[in-house]
Amino acid sequence: MAELHVVEVGPRDGLQNEAVVLDPVTRSAFVSRLVAAGHHRIETVSFVHPERVPQMAGAEEVMAAVPRVGPDGRAVSHIGLVLNERGLERAIAAGVDEVNLVAVTTETFNQRNQGAGLDAVLDATARMVERAGQARVSSTVTVAAAFGCPFEGEVTTEQVLRVVEAVLPAGPDEIALADTIGVGVPADVRRLVGAVRDITDVPLRVHLHNTRNTGYANAWAAVEAGVVAIDASAGGFGGCPFAPAATGNIATEDLVYLLGRSGLDVGLVVEDLVDPASWIAAALGADRTPALLGRAGTFPS
Repeated sequence: MAELHVVEVGPRDGLQNEAVVLDPVTRSAFVSRLVAAGHHRIETVSFVHPERVPQMAGAEEVMAAVPRVGPDGRAVSHIGLVLNERGLERAIAAGVDEVNLVAVTTETFNQRNQGAGLDAVLDATARMVERAGQARVSSTVTVAAAFGCPFEGEVTTEQVLRVVEAVLPAGPDEIALADTIGVGVPADVRRLVGAVRDITDVPLRVHLHNTRNTGYANAWAAVEAGVVAIDASAGGFGGCPFAPAATGNIATEDLVYLLGRSGLDVGLVVEDLVDPASWIAAALGADRTPALLGRAGTFPS
């Protein structure tokens, strides 16, 4: 994972906050289209209780149906979001390649998101990193609400580093900084990436929402700051069920256009990305995607 790449999160973050609940067959078909479009790292499922997030029910069924190899013969790495130790057990049993473990920076959001306080979440996250390693499953720890909290407001660099420092001894394979509610600006990205880079050389990833139309500027700042992975969602769908007014992720096709026109090859072809985005929009009953590239087209056409 040394080279810059895009992590497709549409099947998880893109769908978890939508009013339309798609069944596992439709969701696995969506993943198949993403694989056909060239994705090799996909956040495919979430192992949360279906009463809390019904959009993610049937994770095991989805995992049983998704392709494991892309059309180019390369393996596809499927990621499962995990919020607790029971979810980790399910993820390992379902055969995920990676787990994404979440620790939120603030006490209130942890209670809303995971039903536990920050100290308890940090302890559990460290245990889950170690357990994933024992099962030979890669782990990412996502520091959620790293740029701001919908309940407690501003989040300091020290709050972010507290989370990172608590989980580092367990040996995560990657750290992700998440702008869960889309409040960050490029200066924040540079500040946080720099602060985390000062204490660890573990690969860094960013998860950016475009709630206030700063997501793509933040993505470019993250590239310049040296992250290795950027999350994006086909069509720009997404949001957090536990964060008020949290709108979609940056769109995969728009991000890849930005990177490509800037001379960076992440192994994806913009034109190939429009089909799965349009397909999932239709499945959700949406007239159009939040993404803009599908409307304007690439350039030169």
